Amino acid sequence: MLADANVLLTLAVILIAGTLSGHLAKLLHLPSVTGQIVAGVLMGASVFGVLTEESLHSLQPLVDFALGLMAVAVGTHLNFRRLRVARRRLLMLLLLEAILTPLIVYSGLIIFTDITSSTALLLATLAVSTAPATVLAIVKETASKGSFVMTLLAGVALNNLACIILFEIARTVARTAVAPNASVSLLVPLGAICQSLLLGFAVGGLLIVVTLRVVRTDRLSSLSLIAILLTTGLTEHLGLSVLLACLCMGMTLTNLTPDKEEIGHQVFDSFETAIFAVFFTVAGMELRFESLAMGGLLAVIAFAGRLTGKVAAGHLAMRLAGATQRFRRWIGLSLIPQAGLAVGLMLLVTEDPAFAAIRELFLAVVLAMVLLNETVGPILTRIGLKQSGDFGRDRARILDFLSEHNITTELAGPDKQTAIRQLAALTVDAHKLSIDTDTLFDAVMEGERQSSTCVGEGLALPHARLDVGEKIIGAMGICRPGLSLATPDHRPVHCMVLIITPTSMPERHLEVLQALAASIGRDRTIQQQLYHIDSPAHADELLHLDQQFEDWNYYLEDTE
Repeated sequence: MLADANVLLTLAVILIAGTLSGHLAKLLHLPSVTGQIVAGVLMGASVFGVLTEESLHSLQPLVDFALGLMAVAVGTHLNFRRLRVARRRLLMLLLLEAILTPLIVYSGLIIFTDITSSTALLLATLAVSTAPATVLAIVKETASKGSFVMTLLAGVALNNLACIILFEIARTVARTAVAPNASVSLLVPLGAICQSLLLGFAVGGLLIVVTLRVVRTDRLSSLSLIAILLTTGLTEHLGLSVLLACLCMGMTLTNLTPDKEEIGHQVFDSFETAIFAVFFTVAGMELRFESLAMGGLLAVIAFAGRLTGKVAAGHLAMRLAGATQRFRRWIGLSLIPQAGLAVGLMLLVTEDPAFAAIRELFLAVVLAMVLLNETVGPILTRIGLKQSGDFGRDRARILDFLSEHNITTELAGPDKQTAIRQLAALTVDAHKLSIDTDTLFDAVMEGERQSSTCVGEGLALPHARLDVGEKIIGAMGICRPGLSLATPDHRPVHCMVLIITPTSMPERHLEVLQALAASIGRDRTIQQQLYHIDSPAHADELLHLDQQFEDWNYYLEDTE
């Protein structure tokens, strides 16, 4: 045991153990998070007791900062503009996770155990939360990207918000049950929730204002560090929720400065792996096998109920939202990890004198649940990402500029000008361009006057070369009835793709045109599927996941 280890030595030991165990887990085709948690459990008091409680306590500020940093990162996935296309999926997922999951857990605990209804209610509301840090770490580790990942991360942020609100309500109801004469009001916890959100919004807004004229990377990094430390420190000082405040801070940054990625969590990209390794190893060291022994049966019932509830809620929500099979099958399974928030909310109960009678039992059950969910959950999340098709997609591809949020299946005419203007407006809105729709439309039509871009086979590829950034951008429109335009083969146009390329990328411009003309314009099977597609999500899956596009939508290895 390193009883006399100083903070830096303690940090070094944990970082070495976390890094090595994460690498070993990868070799065994497991998430590195799982390896780090297992290493933490082995190093903790339950097994070898490598470090003392005092040593772990000395790292608490770093753990709090890591949690805040990860919460900011998750909050950035709540970009309302980009999530508009997924709003039905997210709304259904939020409602059913908040209703179905706690209902199943509560019913299981009441039917199969003899705990009180108040205790069952508290455990049931805790079941709603998913560990944002764990899910985010696995997404980054597996280089996953796409509409499934977007829905998953946004869903995690929303279910954490729902969990905090539901738990505070349940805690108030439970306190009323155990202390009928106590003065209890819902206004107190709801007020704390609002204060946490306002704090995150205020610090995020202040960071945006302060960095408006700052361009130096070192200063942006310093200001971002100050903002995250300030938010985590103030929430601790005021007794507010660090997770809620940092989620709101990330949400503020991504919605008010969607194209400025130099501030916030991304300035710590170089240290992210090390931060994750320390966070999850320490989390594992805080878990106790004796908790699993004491609250084992209750924890297993709650774990089984939560797993059932998450999978059922995910499947039903995606079905009601009209999502594709990959969402229905795998979104619920990917939401199983549970850690920091559950432990934080648990402390609100165990440290409250009103719940003294259930303190030991509640502590044991929650810690045992977390042990189960953090051991099994990361593996299930990795499986879900792999089966969803978004696994390993976070690499540049030729058709990356087309995604769910800039595809419409309601392209309308009656003429070419109207259709192009519709796609120009969608491009400006989706990418938040500095130019207006009329300017973009005029540039595209200038090219159309020189040569029509209706290539035949139901495809039109209007394009322009403008300096509106450093990436190819655009939009796709599908018109199932077809637009009656002048085409070489006299066939109506069912698919129109607007392509805007920086003037500095002439080769890439030609590659995109060639890929679309060769894949869509020559393959009748693709045409049959794409021209009759019924939603942007289906079109996104066809373009990026279907094997028919693999030869054309290739990875751009030279851009990595």
